[in-house]
Amino acid sequence: MIIEKTMSDGWLSNTWLVADRERGNAVIIDTGGPSEPILERIRDLRLTVTHVLCTHHHIDHVANSEDYRSAFGCPVCGHESEWEMFGDLDQKLGEGDEIVSGDLHIRPLHVPGHTVGQLAYLVNDEAVFTGDTLFKGSIGGTRAPGHTTFEDLHVSLMDKLMALPKETEVYPGHMDATTIGAEWEENPFIRTFRGLERPGAERIRAFDRPARLLLEAPDYDGGTKAWVRFDEGGKLDVIPGSRIERG
Repeated sequence: MIIEKTMSDGWLSNTWLVADRERGNAVIIDTGGPSEPILERIRDLRLTVTHVLCTHHHIDHVANSEDYRSAFGCPVCGHESEWEMFGDLDQKLGEGDEIVSGDLHIRPLHVPGHTVGQLAYLVNDEAVFTGDTLFKGSIGGTRAPGHTTFEDLHVSLMDKLMALPKETEVYPGHMDATTIGAEWEENPFIRTFRGLERPGAERIRAFDRPARLLLEAPDYDGGTKAWVRFDEGGKLDVIPGSRIERG
C-alpha cells in the first residue's frame, strides 16, 4: 500500500493519497492540503483515482475536492448525516458500507463528536484515517460547527478507535501519523479516560462560564486542548485551551 500526503501551511490539515500499488487504484482522503503535489504523484505513479473520501464537512478538509472531481470524474463521498452541510456530495456513506478500489478495501467508521457525521476510514484493516477525532497526542474538540457531544466523542475514541489492533497505523486529519498502540499508552486524554491519570479540578472560566479544568494538554497546532466540566448541568466538553480564563 502506498500512502502519501500534503499538508496545508495555514490549517495544518492533511490530504492523504492512498493507493494499492504503482499503476493501480487509489483514493483521496480529505482535500484541505495542496492538490498539485498529489496530482503530480498520481501522474507519476499512473494511478486510477476512484473516490474522494471526506471525513467531515469542515472547509479545511474539503477545500480542494473539486480539483479531484474535475480531474478524475470520481465521486466525492461523506457521511449521509452531513449531506446538506457539504452541499456538493456525490455519494452518501454510512457505517457498514465498504468502498473497494482495486485491492483497497475501505470501511467507514462513524465516529461522531467533533461533527455529527465524522467518519474514520479503515483501509485493509491496517491503517485508519481518523479525521478530527484522534490526533497524535490529542483528540478532537466538541465545539466546532456541526458538533455533537463529549459522550459521543468518548464512545468514538474508546469503543471504536481504541478497539482496533494496537499496530494499526493512524493517519489524522492534521499533522503527524501515529499508531493506536502509541495513543493508547501516551495520549494524555486516552490515559485519563482509561483511569491511569486522575482528572484535575482547577477552577476556571471557559466560554465565560464557570467550570473545572479536568485536563489540559498540548494540541497539534502548538496550542492546547482542554477537557472541562461546566458547573451548570455538569456538561463535559473538549475545547481549545485558548478559551480558558484563569484567575
